Amino acid sequence: MRIAFFDAKPYDLPAFQLHTEQTDLDIRFYDTHLTAQTVQLAAGCEAVCSFVNDMVDAEIIDRLCELGCRILALRCSGYNQVDLQYAAGKLRVVHVPAYSPYAVAEHTMALLLTSIRRIHKAYLRTRDFNFSLNNMTGFELHGKTMGVVGCGKIGQVLIEICKGFGMHIMAYDKYPNPDSGLPYYPLEEIWKQSDIISLHCPLTEETYHMVNAESIAQMKSGVVLLNTSRGALIDAEALLEGIKARKIGAACLDVYEEETDVFFEDWSGHIIQDDVLARLISMPNVIVTSHQAFLTQEALDSIAEITVQNLLSLQQTNTCANELYWKDGKILRGTPMQ
Repeated sequence: MRIAFFDAKPYDLPAFQLHTEQTDLDIRFYDTHLTAQTVQLAAGCEAVCSFVNDMVDAEIIDRLCELGCRILALRCSGYNQVDLQYAAGKLRVVHVPAYSPYAVAEHTMALLLTSIRRIHKAYLRTRDFNFSLNNMTGFELHGKTMGVVGCGKIGQVLIEICKGFGMHIMAYDKYPNPDSGLPYYPLEEIWKQSDIISLHCPLTEETYHMVNAESIAQMKSGVVLLNTSRGALIDAEALLEGIKARKIGAACLDVYEEETDVFFEDWSGHIIQDDVLARLISMPNVIVTSHQAFLTQEALDSIAEITVQNLLSLQQTNTCANELYWKDGKILRGTPMQ
């Protein structure tokens, strides 16, 4: 099976090369995004491997089908970038439902600690031999209330980390697990009572801009917002206004709603055209990392292993437990009619 691997980075290659050594999978790595202009690179390939910021819409799906591709292998858990309804019956889609919840949860806590203890500012100061502690006062996590929105594997790992800091937990999930032992609350109560709010839910029509001007108005003054899930969960302009109004005390973002053409690339020699992102980064109480929460050796190995297993499963058995498909207005997992 030939696979066109889009948006390849140097850190992707070793794990995928390792896990395909003893297989007949022939991966062709391309560093470009999958777009209407680059889709032709998939000619002669049976499958395409794409990442979070490769938009696979109706136009791309049609072109892939015309080129003979029959499989789209997402090397990520999220699939909001794929038109699964349009892909039904045309292109088989598989994904990596879980790779390392510890990677994302630990990065979330790292962002929080960096922000509230001013570690990033201390790093810059001491490199200039400035050892002043002025304007470096932070606050303790012990006794603070953490609102976790989305309590899947990542959310649960973060909750366990927060418990170790002596924090109070408020959990929200659309599908609460009665056996989890978590203290679930309505979303409105999360907004009102949390000192810190961390988002760990998928991007859907329902969760799009769930953090907006209205929800921010309900939050405590000085609230800290964390987002290591999907950028469009937060209305970036409303976030900016909340920061300027001093309603939001700090924001830690590993994702951004318009990140597709910016993240994963080096723009240090250019002028960023996204004014909202530029203004957010300029704020002293905002930390932005470029969608790197997943980026650990363990996670990269797991992503490669599961992606390769997905492809081999379809090749050898025509089924895959991680296949995604649209049926009766819902997105389901597992091979149809399995």
